[in-house]
Amino acid sequence: MRHSASAFGFAFNATLDILSSFIVLWRYSNAAAVHSAHREYIACVVLGVVFVLSSLCILGKAIHNLATREPPEVDDFLYSVSIVSGITCAVLAVAKFMLGRVLTSRALITDGFNSIVGSIMGFSILISAEVYKDHVDVWFLDGTIGVLIGLIILAYGVKLLVDMVPRVRQTRNYERFE
Repeated sequence: MRHSASAFGFAFNATLDILSSFIVLWRYSNAAAVHSAHREYIACVVLGVVFVLSSLCILGKAIHNLATREPPEVDDFLYSVSIVSGITCAVLAVAKFMLGRVLTSRALITDGFNSIVGSIMGFSILISAEVYKDHVDVWFLDGTIGVLIGLIILAYGVKLLVDMVPRVRQTRNYERFE
């Protein structure tokens, strides 16, 4: 779907989800550092920076679509991918939230947040496309959803940075890694 802010956001979020999963894997890659607060905080700061950067890209695309009044276009392939991805991301989000709670890992919970945003984006593509089919005058729904999701990701990224940067500074002298 080349003219959809939600689809662009969804694709960007899928890339972000892969990147955030790699960050969480890095966080737990060193057996000696499994309980490392410093490593946890670094992972959260990196996730915060990635969230802020991706939100700016999603917001830019969504605002561009609203400014140029581009309506969404959905084909059957994107429709089926949206359904499968929406469900898969929701299941992954629940698993990540549960595991994050057990491990008390903010990085893993943040990764779960990213997966739930991916699920919402997948379903929002379907909703905006179905609404547009019946009501052409609601062309702006897709771009508006893209702006909303971009703002949510931006807020979460900024909150992560505000919470975690001071913690990284506090713990940097306590733990050394190879």
